[in-house]
Amino acid sequence: MSNEIMENEILDEASEAVEEAQQQVEEAAEEQPEVTMSSEAFEEKISRAAAPVKQKGMKIPYERRKALYGYGFIALWFIGTIYFFIIPLVESLIYSFNKTQPVNGEMKMEYVGLDNYVYAFRKDVDYSPALVAMLKDTALKTPLILIFSIFVAVILNQKFKGRTLARAIFFLPVIIATGPVIDIINGNMSTGGYAGGSEQFSSMFEANLVDELLNFLGVYNISDSLTEIISSVVSDIMNLVWNSGIQILLFLSALQGIPTSAKEAANMEGATAWEYFWKITIPYISPMILASIVYTVVDSFVDPSNDVMLLVLTKSSSWEHGMMAAMAWSYFAIVGVVLGIVVVIVNKVVYYEVE
Repeated sequence: MSNEIMENEILDEASEAVEEAQQQVEEAAEEQPEVTMSSEAFEEKISRAAAPVKQKGMKIPYERRKALYGYGFIALWFIGTIYFFIIPLVESLIYSFNKTQPVNGEMKMEYVGLDNYVYAFRKDVDYSPALVAMLKDTALKTPLILIFSIFVAVILNQKFKGRTLARAIFFLPVIIATGPVIDIINGNMSTGGYAGGSEQFSSMFEANLVDELLNFLGVYNISDSLTEIISSVVSDIMNLVWNSGIQILLFLSALQGIPTSAKEAANMEGATAWEYFWKITIPYISPMILASIVYTVVDSFVDPSNDVMLLVLTKSSSWEHGMMAAMAWSYFAIVGVVLGIVVVIVNKVVYYEVE
């Protein structure tokens, strides 16, 4: 009985302690002022809490700032392209349909329609023969340059002493041809502000030294036909090497991109060097063959020394801008057609590796 009495007393004391705690909580709640919040204010507070924290001074998002930096870098190029290329290109197209004449510092134009184009192809005695000669020269020169470039690239891709020097020597004409050195080599020192002595200085670079070489060797009274053949061969070799720098570089990069697995598979199958060249090398470098063909054709057509370009520049120097523009745009259209035909034909045999 005593144990039951003690348990009841403990339970009574615990219940009294709970009741006192509840009363204290109620009294504290009554003492604080009641705070109410509308649903709109509550949603606004939640949206502010969910919004990303903005750093001071960073009002533009990072990705947009990167895009703006890119646009800023190309802005000068874009403006220069419009001002120095697009606008003159459109003006030349307009000139081709007009008879032009400079008057008091301005270009006076008289619309003639297609007369300039008709005159260029039907009445001008130099334009059509120059086009035919240019097409023949390009058709003959392009395969020679490609074959020579592939041959030299395969050699330069081998491991031997002095390989870096050999690569630099074959690429040297590209560097020389892009600067005023080419004018000095061709004897045009006056174009760079120099007068006199250009012929003597440029003679050391001439490829047509057959007569002097034969006389030095003691060979005299050789027939003119044989001398002409030797001269043409030597001149062609010089031009071939001179125009193959970029193509050699393209083929060299393609050769270095051939995977090692293809070489190992060919060795395991016992393929000869000849079979490896035609079954492995040519398919893998075929995309660069297409690129080199396009580059060679364009480089040949835009060479300032070819007959068509010389004729166009002559018309320009004689202030016949309308006729010059018509010839240039016709030439551009022919180049585009030739390139389109070449790309369609060659692209059928190009091997593209699909990963």
